[in-house]
Amino acid sequence: MYKNLGSFFENFLDKEPLFIDKQVLQSSYAPETIPHREEQIEQVASILAPCLRLEKPSNLFIYGKTGTGKTLSVKYVMNQLIETSNKKNIPLLISYINCKLKRVSDTEYRLIAQLAREVGCEVPATGLPTDEVYRIFVNNIDRDKKILILILDEIDQLVKKADDEILYNLTRLNGDLKNVQISIIGISNDLVFRDSLDPRIKSSLSEEEIHFPPYNAIQLQDILRERSKKAFRKEVIEEGVIEKCAAYAAKEHGDARRALELLRVSGELAERKNESKIIMKHIDEAEEKIDRDRITEAIHMQPKQFQVTMLSILIMSTKNKSPIFTGEMYELYKDYCNKSGLKPLTQRRVSDIVGELDMLGIINAKVISKGRYGRTKEIKLAIPLSTTQELTQALKDGLNL
Repeated sequence: MYKNLGSFFENFLDKEPLFIDKQVLQSSYAPETIPHREEQIEQVASILAPCLRLEKPSNLFIYGKTGTGKTLSVKYVMNQLIETSNKKNIPLLISYINCKLKRVSDTEYRLIAQLAREVGCEVPATGLPTDEVYRIFVNNIDRDKKILILILDEIDQLVKKADDEILYNLTRLNGDLKNVQISIIGISNDLVFRDSLDPRIKSSLSEEEIHFPPYNAIQLQDILRERSKKAFRKEVIEEGVIEKCAAYAAKEHGDARRALELLRVSGELAERKNESKIIMKHIDEAEEKIDRDRITEAIHMQPKQFQVTMLSILIMSTKNKSPIFTGEMYELYKDYCNKSGLKPLTQRRVSDIVGELDMLGIINAKVISKGRYGRTKEIKLAIPLSTTQELTQALKDGLNL
């Protein structure tokens, strides 16, 4: 144990860092170029270009798995549009909202209030009828002729929290506007999200669609090499490390964000060990750490009923090597509910929770038929075994078991 942390920190500052600019490897970083997304960027640009003539562009729906460059590409086009509109004095408004953020888009009121604030209105966090907030928003933006492009990132989360009626209301706003036209860009990681929408909304929202395919391992290597030149000092990355990072991320649906995070965490682990190079073993350690942190965070963000369900699955998976079935797990779930002071949900609702845990990538659940005994879900863990003990204990502590 360090008694004098001052000397520890001084020694840390005396060491030559591996990083030049760690920010380059983070998801918030906006690169000057986006490799292997030229085609998609051109498509987005060509669809939105009419706004520079004050013509309403088609609504656009963009979908693809996490880390495929959707948000990055859209923001790149948006920045170029803003730059051009400022040069030419074109009245263009662009509003970007991440629908995953709490207290921004978990209700229709909060989303419209946020939009109103972004165009200069003062709207209280609560207290007004939703229709009144719409009226304030519409009256404020409709004073002069302009185009408003509304970007709803993770639009599926908005519908999940606030229902799809909000999209119907947004697409109908143009009917109430005289001077302004609104175009909506929806971005989603959920490839089948559109299928669940009301047909009225589907036809108006998805006038144009662009799919962002996963990156392959070679493309990920290009991205990592380009970023690593700005992120690290020369010759601190051992040969083969970039390729291994790319291979891991390609296995995870071609997720560039994952690849960059792996490289960054590998560098951080190497620095903590006072090592002068990032080597292969750091990649393995980084992957395990990221998985553990991601799973723990995802579980702790869920309601107590999700946590009890997950704990029941974890306990059963350590006792049984064979797949777990919903009915068997439900009995253990009820027992843990009683012990933690929670009212057990119905088996149907617990089955829905199992489906949502599957969507989070924590378990794999598939529906199977048991003949005359009906249908059930077969559950298997989708997380590394090395994380199960720590996660089980964390859940027990959180549930006071």
